[in-house]
Amino acid sequence: MNKELLEAMEVLEKEKNIAKDTLIEAIENSLLTACKNHFGKADNVKVTVNPNTCDFAVYAEKTVVENVEDDILEIRLADAKMLSPKYEVGDTVQIPLDSKKFGRIATQNAKNVILQKIREEERKVLYNEYYTKEKDVMTGIVQRYLGRNVSINLGRVDAILNESEQVKGETFRPTERIKVYVIEVKDTPKGPRVSVSRTHPDLVKRLFESEVAEVRDGTVEIKAIAREAGSRTKIAVKSNDSNVDPVGACVGLNGARVNSIVSELRGEKIDIINWDDNPAYLIENALSPAKVICVVADEEAREAQVIVPDYQLSLAIGKEGQNARLAARLTGFKIDIKSETQAREMGLFEQMGLQYGDTPAASFEEETYEEPENYQEYQEDYQEDVNEQE
Repeated sequence: MNKELLEAMEVLEKEKNIAKDTLIEAIENSLLTACKNHFGKADNVKVTVNPNTCDFAVYAEKTVVENVEDDILEIRLADAKMLSPKYEVGDTVQIPLDSKKFGRIATQNAKNVILQKIREEERKVLYNEYYTKEKDVMTGIVQRYLGRNVSINLGRVDAILNESEQVKGETFRPTERIKVYVIEVKDTPKGPRVSVSRTHPDLVKRLFESEVAEVRDGTVEIKAIAREAGSRTKIAVKSNDSNVDPVGACVGLNGARVNSIVSELRGEKIDIINWDDNPAYLIENALSPAKVICVVADEEAREAQVIVPDYQLSLAIGKEGQNARLAARLTGFKIDIKSETQAREMGLFEQMGLQYGDTPAASFEEETYEEPENYQEYQEDYQEDVNEQE
């Protein structure tokens, strides 16, 4: 029996990662429960279990007295002397108990205590295992649809992909493998409840970390992400090594790295831009692929005025305002975009201290920054348009 118990404990420790010490504690508690059910109380009952052999002993500690008033807690001096002549009144005697004499109900209760402890420990082990995966990406297998939610198997537990965390228009087939972002892990009586997402911006961040070694080791840092799931994501990156191009590292040779991520996101477009501590230059980068003539940014108000060539206005704003919207989220600035013509009519050049036709410059508050390298192209294009109109 003890050998079988030892083997069972070793199996539980190996397969369910439940410590042997925890199982021994459960056995001790179960025997105490059985004693309490059999004798009515178990305050003076002690249980010892040998962890190497699983041999156990159950005994009651009784106080030696002249006259017994409670035979569960006390023993007569004469009876104690029969066990050992050394006992005197006031001494404590350990009386062995035969666990085989416990009744059926007491035995069943002891069994239930052990099973309950095993279930609790298994749930605790699972929770601790998946809690460490919170805010990380995991690969799961689609199980089935639960209404509009999706059940996804993550190995030892099933996660729930709620409708609100699904990319609009994205559908899944049973047994399909997908990557999901673990939003939260809750401990419940039925085991850990894992909530996952396919729309969270950090899903893109974690995918870059897994795909791009430079991001993973901290050489390239992801400073900001703005995402409209299923459509487009803008990501700003910064290199902590002057010899490493952050955008090139994320794109990879022939776009291999970013294409792998785009494939996982089922065709979602990804714009990777250089981070800049200068808000004006950051906003200019964030509005790419549109070309920018001038940016004036007010850091305190978190507002920016942007002027772009006439032919770049629609590109800067983007379809249904998406490009400007994502740029605003990425930079944290409210961005007002005007074309050259609109800026001239509103007198914005004069307000910025620029003469129309002069070389505009991106600026931040009262500081003036160098103009973009390709500004001359904008100026020449604009001058050609003016000549044609004349």
